[in-house]
Amino acid sequence: MESTDEFKEMFWNRHSNPKSGWSRTLILPVLLYAVYQRRWRVAVATVIFTVVNPVLFSPPVNDEAWMTRVVLAEQWWTTEHGQPVFELSYPNILNVLNIPATGYAFFAAYRRRPRATVLAGAASMVLKLWYVAALVRRYDAEKRWYREHLDSHRSDIRRVGPVEILGR
Repeated sequence: MESTDEFKEMFWNRHSNPKSGWSRTLILPVLLYAVYQRRWRVAVATVIFTVVNPVLFSPPVNDEAWMTRVVLAEQWWTTEHGQPVFELSYPNILNVLNIPATGYAFFAAYRRRPRATVLAGAASMVLKLWYVAALVRRYDAEKRWYREHLDSHRSDIRRVGPVEILGR
């Protein structure tokens, strides 16, 4: 069990490197290109990159980069808050809406409809960035609250990656 927890910790720490997050933003456009152009090797290489990307980079030095906070907010939202990724409440509804947008983008790419591919792909990316921006706002607000109100309880705080979160 400890090795699983250690792997999860290592995964999230390395994945929170901004290079990991920003390079992942290119995955959907590259996959849509690969489908549109029937470049299956590009598609396979992109899927492989998607799988290994979270552990390619070293952990960040701090959590100042927005993309670092995106990953930490996703971890916080799904683990600390136990929130599902797909749900009809805000901001999870944005992920639900992203499913048909992404699906249609791939359909349009396969049918070689350039305008529809670009528009649906862009809609998918906007929804994803909107979702993670909402998570970062909530994450930053809670982190700020802990720092302002719990300075006197420093012994109750533990390290999670490069961020301090109240121990539970």
